Amino acid sequence: MARTVNDRLSALKSRRRGDDRLDLLAQDSAALADYFGKIAKQESWETKAADKPNTRYALGAMQEVDADYTRISTETAMRVANQLEKRIAGFNLEFRLQGSVPLNVHIRGVSDVDLLTLITAQFVSYDPSGLRASSGVYYPTALTSLQQLKDLRAEEEPALKNAFRAATVDTQGSKAIKISGGSLARSVDVVPSHWYDSADYQRSGALHDRGVIILDRKTNATMTNYPFKHIKEVSDRDLVAMGSLKKAIRLIKNIKADADRDIALQSFDLAGIMFHADMTAFRHGYWYELAILAETQRHLDYLYHHPDYAKLLLVPDGTRLIFDSPDKFSALLTLSCEVDRLLEAVANENSIGLPANNHRDRRQLIQSLSF
Repeated sequence: MARTVNDRLSALKSRRRGDDRLDLLAQDSAALADYFGKIAKQESWETKAADKPNTRYALGAMQEVDADYTRISTETAMRVANQLEKRIAGFNLEFRLQGSVPLNVHIRGVSDVDLLTLITAQFVSYDPSGLRASSGVYYPTALTSLQQLKDLRAEEEPALKNAFRAATVDTQGSKAIKISGGSLARSVDVVPSHWYDSADYQRSGALHDRGVIILDRKTNATMTNYPFKHIKEVSDRDLVAMGSLKKAIRLIKNIKADADRDIALQSFDLAGIMFHADMTAFRHGYWYELAILAETQRHLDYLYHHPDYAKLLLVPDGTRLIFDSPDKFSALLTLSCEVDRLLEAVANENSIGLPANNHRDRRQLIQSLSF
């Protein structure tokens, strides 16, 4: 049975407050106390558009998660990092967060955290054509990325079990070791990794140009990512959009979470899709937040009806196409239809007798409404 708007509002509130993951909160007294301190308080979006539930849902779905919840997520990951730093004997490590939490586009109060555990100067891969490589800064080695990361993972799995004896350590993941429960207020995905000094990084020395190599145990291979370039590119464009790009990413992530059908697009893909929207239109959302919904609907609709253009779009770090499989492009239609329905419902709630017979009319109707 299709979810009603009240069902979706309830799910939205539950995600934001952590009701959906009380089993994690229940193990940590400080996090639980914080939860009970906030549960009775309404967020500002909950007091807007009182008689317009679809409008309230759209506004709420854009907002960032309470800063205290995000702080606890970061602190939990650093607790895990601290224990690994003490217990890993074979490697010197440094620790970085990647993903939705450091980018601040996560939609859950109790959000999983991705913790990169990076081998430092002991082992680094590099582009031999780069300036530093040409200057003889690096020293060749017979060691391989694959074996180094396998060895690191072999140390980290028992180290996590010994450090957090009451927690559950799931070692079945191909890229990450998941630890949750016990005294941990959040689930942490520990990702064994090491640095890749790209030619751009060797020239600039900037973190966002530095790659990360991780292990895919299922394929017995390694893969290179640029998580800090993704964060920088999205954050820089969000500044241009005056904060509306990240709101749009949260909006479609929440819509995906509450959809009646599965939408086979990951958070990374969703951020990439909205990265290519019209930032000028998004800036209007600084004053009128529903303009973000209007531009989101227009952009998704345009992409689906212009597949030759959509299928050329790259993810923000430039490493691959967004729609790199037929399933992802099919998922775009499902997502676009969900946003169409929300736009129509919001327009109907705010029409005041005015005609809004098509998407263009609906966008024009809501994009200057203030709440």
